[in-house]
Amino acid sequence: MTAISTTSAPSLSLTPVTATDREKLAGAAKQFEAIFLRQMLTAARSVDFGGDDVFGKMDETFVQMRDERFAEIASQSGALGLAAQIERHLAALLPADPTAATTPKEAK
Repeated sequence: MTAISTTSAPSLSLTPVTATDREKLAGAAKQFEAIFLRQMLTAARSVDFGGDDVFGKMDETFVQMRDERFAEIASQSGALGLAAQIERHLAALLPADPTAATTPKEAK
């Protein structure tokens, strides 16, 4: 997974938004959703119900790997829709692109 630097964040200038700015925003939103899902799964698995740990640390490693992969797949597929909501809200902060045609989906 690549890190998101603050220098690559879109500026709030009055220059038109390019397709790459919107693509970067969509990618960042998906990465945020994956991070959020991993944290959620980690927190859910940290609950101890008093049972014996049969497999130990090896099992924890595979569970963590499975959770990370699930979070990546879920964020890429848009299953939860969190990335789409983040992108939509942050896109409102980007300057308007006068050359872009409005699609029926955006008109809502």
